[in-house]
Amino acid sequence: MRYTRAMKFAAIADIHGNSLALEAVLADIRNQGISEIVNLGDFFSSPLDAEGTAELLRGIDAVSIRGNHDRWLIEQAPEEMGKSDRIAHDQLGSDTLDWIRELPATLIWRDEIFLCHGTPEDDNTYWLEQVTQDGRVRSAALKDIEARAQGIEQKLILCAHTHLPRTVALADGRLIVNPGSVGCPAYIDIEPAPHKVQAGNPNACYAILEQQGEDWSVTHRHVPYDHLEMSRIAMERGSPSWAEGLATGWISNETFAAIAGR
Repeated sequence: MRYTRAMKFAAIADIHGNSLALEAVLADIRNQGISEIVNLGDFFSSPLDAEGTAELLRGIDAVSIRGNHDRWLIEQAPEEMGKSDRIAHDQLGSDTLDWIRELPATLIWRDEIFLCHGTPEDDNTYWLEQVTQDGRVRSAALKDIEARAQGIEQKLILCAHTHLPRTVALADGRLIVNPGSVGCPAYIDIEPAPHKVQAGNPNACYAILEQQGEDWSVTHRHVPYDHLEMSRIAMERGSPSWAEGLATGWISNETFAAIAGR
């Protein structure tokens, strides 16, 4: 049975332990008169405030799926983790890690919306963007985006992972929406080739989705908060790329070269 009542809800993703950004987003959601939230994963991993983020999440009744970093927090031994995962892991209690273990990787919510973190098959693959061999990040071709959506019947598809707010319309009218990142507007990754992803502003991002008949409207929200305080914490914990991304929404070529070896 399809869920027939018109829906309006908020989608958040990629908080990455940024409790101040999450606090600002949750306040903005309340100010919009919205009570329902879906959370698309990567809640904690960062040099920031994993436990503070967990406390905020315990206070809301969000529908949640796990992301790649959440999976690594429960699949890897602490000594095998990357720096951001290890810092978060050391802050979190066993109850929070057990909560992650119970979360699905994908979910169909109320028959109307398909939720995933990266793609339906892989939480660590970009869906709406692709990385070239020389490390440029660009929009994926529509045919490749649509190929990953085969078999999904829902008209609204939500994904995350790249931290870039986007809405893409498929040829058959379905929408794929990435709400952007609540807490990490720019980052460096080395797979599949060294690259940087940059939102271009330091604000906390999320999306509002509202059903209008058979269609969906999408509003991307950019919420200011004390991003310089979180940047300061990242620098104190020896993470200059995090500090730079949080402060500006960009990663400089110098920082990228120092970390990615280019």
